[in-house]
Amino acid sequence: MTDRDARDDFAAGPAAPGTRAAAQADVRQRWRMGPEARALTLITAAVLAFGLAVLYSASAIVAMNEGHSSAFYLVRQLEGAVVGIVAFAIAAKMDAGRWERWAWPLMWLTVATMIACLVLPGSIAPRVHGSKRFLFGTSLQPSELGKFGVIVWVAMLTVKKGDQLRHLTRGLLPFLVVIGLLDVLAILEPDLSVAMLYTLLMAVILYAGGARIGHFVALGAITIPFLWTKAEKLQYAALRLTSFLDPGAAPTRVSYQLQQSLVAVGSGRLFGVGFGEGRQQYGFLPFPYSDFIASNIGEEWGFLGLAAITLAFAAFALVGFRISRQARSPFLQLVAVGLTFVTVLTALLHIGVVVGLLPTTGLTLPFVSYGRSNLVLTLFTTGVLVNIGSTRERVYGASATDPLAR
Repeated sequence: MTDRDARDDFAAGPAAPGTRAAAQADVRQRWRMGPEARALTLITAAVLAFGLAVLYSASAIVAMNEGHSSAFYLVRQLEGAVVGIVAFAIAAKMDAGRWERWAWPLMWLTVATMIACLVLPGSIAPRVHGSKRFLFGTSLQPSELGKFGVIVWVAMLTVKKGDQLRHLTRGLLPFLVVIGLLDVLAILEPDLSVAMLYTLLMAVILYAGGARIGHFVALGAITIPFLWTKAEKLQYAALRLTSFLDPGAAPTRVSYQLQQSLVAVGSGRLFGVGFGEGRQQYGFLPFPYSDFIASNIGEEWGFLGLAAITLAFAAFALVGFRISRQARSPFLQLVAVGLTFVTVLTALLHIGVVVGLLPTTGLTLPFVSYGRSNLVLTLFTTGVLVNIGSTRERVYGASATDPLAR
C-alpha cells in the first residue's frame, strides 16, 4: 500500500476502529539507501575484503616470529571487522542529524580520554613504541575518536555561527581554542600527524561552511614559524623531514623504513611478485602490517594493485562528495565533507609515504592496516555517511513488516 492509497482511504471516510488499529500496526518508517549510499557500501566491502587478505600476507611471518600462529593478526582484525560491521549497520540506520545535539558531549569525551592517555599509569595507558596513545592495552585509541569528534563539533558550530564566520574573533577564535587544545594533547603523546590532521579537518570544514580564506592565510603565516620551532624540538619529526628532503644525508636508522618500502614497491613492478610471495615482511620492513602496509600491496600486487586501491579511494571520494551535495541539512553537508575528506586524505597520505612522495607520517591505510579501534571507527563513520545518503520513508501494508520488501 502506497502513500497515495492511504490518502485515498482517508478521503473516503473514517475507517472502523479495528481497521485503523490494523493499519497503524502495518506502518513503519525505514531508511532507504540512495544509489550513492549503495555504491559507498560496495566500495567499502570490497576494500575491507581486500584489506583482510593483504593483512594476512603482511603479518603472517611477523606473527610467527613473535611466537603466534600465522593468522594471529588476521583473527584480531576479524574481531574488529565484526564489531565494525555492526557499528556500520547501526550508524546507517540511525538519523545522523542527532549528532548535532551530541557534538559537545563527544568533544568533551575526546578531550577527557586524550588527557587520560597522558596521565594514567602504564597499566591502563601503556607506552607503545615510545608514545602514549592507547587505553586498556591497545584496545582504544582516543585520537581516532577525536577525528570524528572534530568533524561533528566543527560542523555543528559552523552552522551555529553562520555569518559570524566572516569575523576572526567572534567567528574563528572558538574553533582555534578548542582544536588547539586537541592539537596540544596530540603533540604531547606525541603524535604530530594527528595534530596536523585535526587542524586540516577544521580548516576544510570551515572553508566549506563559508569562512574567509584570508583568515587562513594570515593564521598560517603566523603559526607556521611557531610550529616549525616546535617540530625541531621533536627530534623524530625533524629527522623524518630530513630523510624526506635529503634521503642520502639522513641517518640510516631514520631513512631505513622508507628505503625498504621503496625496495618493496620497486620489486613489485607492474604485476607484483604474487600473493604471499613478498620478502619485505621477513623482517626487512618494520611494521609491514600497519604503517607501511601499502608497501606489501606494491610488492605483491605491483603497480596495478597500488593503482587499484588508489582508484577505490578516489571512487569513495566521488561518492562521498555527491552524498554531501544531496544531504538533508547544512550540518549533514559539512559532516559528509569532513568524513569523506578524512578517509580519503588518510589513504592518499599513506600511499604517498610508501612511494616516497611524502615524509613519513605514521598514518594507516583505512580498512586495510592493522588496528581494531581504527577499523571500527572508520566503519562506523562510513555508516554515518551512508545514512546521510539515505532517505526516510514510511511503509504501509503487509510489506511494512517484511525487511526484504521493496
